Amino acid sequence: MICQNRIRILLVSNLLLISFSLSPAQPRKMKPIATGIWGGPHINITVAAKSATIEYDCAHGTITGPLVVDSKGRFKLRGTHTMERGGPVRRDETPNQHPALYIGSIKGDSMTLTVKLSDTDETLDTYTLVHGQSGRVFKCL
Repeated sequence: MICQNRIRILLVSNLLLISFSLSPAQPRKMKPIATGIWGGPHINITVAAKSATIEYDCAHGTITGPLVVDSKGRFKLRGTHTMERGGPVRRDETPNQHPALYIGSIKGDSMTLTVKLSDTDETLDTYTLVHGQSGRVFKCL
């Protein structure tokens, strides 16, 4: 009888171990990016609950949500990047818009952001921004 109980306990233990190992990994705890203005040299980002708008020197962009970071403060968000140029814009002019990846991390009130064009695999620049601070942007003339 004791031997049968031990076998049952071992079988149940093994089944539990197998079921835990086959279950999907626990999702990372995601946290929203603080809303408001984030600014730095040559960039301003206005973060809302579900989107963000970006102004650069001679460019602008958008990020669509969810705007979240993982438990280590890292993010990889999709959006668009539109290059601008000086002078007037014609009504029938097609914007020079590209899909973009916004990759970075947040530690406290500081954000590091790298902008990468998805369709050309070109890295445009890396910025350092501070939450609650306006950046200085120089638009094309």
